[in-house]
Amino acid sequence: MNDYIVKSTVFDGMVRAYAVITTDMVEEARRRQDTWATASAALGRTLTVTALIGSMMKGEDTITVKIEGNGPLGAIITDGNAHGNVRGYVKNPHVDFPLNEHGKLDVKRAVGEGTLSIVKDYGLKEYFTGQVPLVSGEISEDFTYYFAHSEQTPSAVGAGVLINPDHSILAAGGFIVQLMPGATETIISSLEKAINEFPPISTLVKEGNSPEQILQRLFANETINFHERVDVQFSCNCSIERIERAIIGLGKEEIKNMIDEDGGAEITCHFCNEHYTLSEVDLQKLLEK
Repeated sequence: MNDYIVKSTVFDGMVRAYAVITTDMVEEARRRQDTWATASAALGRTLTVTALIGSMMKGEDTITVKIEGNGPLGAIITDGNAHGNVRGYVKNPHVDFPLNEHGKLDVKRAVGEGTLSIVKDYGLKEYFTGQVPLVSGEISEDFTYYFAHSEQTPSAVGAGVLINPDHSILAAGGFIVQLMPGATETIISSLEKAINEFPPISTLVKEGNSPEQILQRLFANETINFHERVDVQFSCNCSIERIERAIIGLGKEEIKNMIDEDGGAEITCHFCNEHYTLSEVDLQKLLEK
């Protein structure tokens, strides 16, 4: 099944619901970052929720997520947009622990205590920035807390990643359910019960459920209005042209130093691990520009 998001409304528009399959996207990130199992779970969950929040944006707006904990993973940084393009990396990809007391990957231990911040770029001079403390380090709960306290939108966030014995990604996906103004206590109670009884999202993905089927499972007998489907993929916008512009921005002295001291330059993109090499001749051309 290809990775994609579905957007929907339930209870006559009083609830917005999003669901996504991200198995291929998370596997691509794992392959590029060479993450070990626990790191893959942490990065994969963050990428999944970033894709979901990105789908709430419009046009060329973008979102950047940063989870900065004091655990061995270090920072997790992801970004995405309304077109399903998502990328991300974790500072220390080679982190793995034995399973926790619940038999799950110990993401909480890997992340530690710290903050979750989200920056939304609407193409204006000012960015929207929200930041909250990490309440669990398990990622999903932290985003749930973020929506309630930073955006004042009561939400339920779920994201899960299952890992194969060879450390590749077996299944990954997630959902976000949000209450709109005017939602009744009956709707709220019904949602709370459904979410509390909902199986792990990664298990549903492993069983082959589509995003539509995941929401149908969650809302059972309710009428779901599906509005849009958005394909999701790991996508990095780095390029040799961007690298060259960045080097030019360093100034003539720095470029001269690269030529004199290193005889060239090698740059690696943090997000996709793509390597770029510029020779002395290449740098000389940039110097002339």
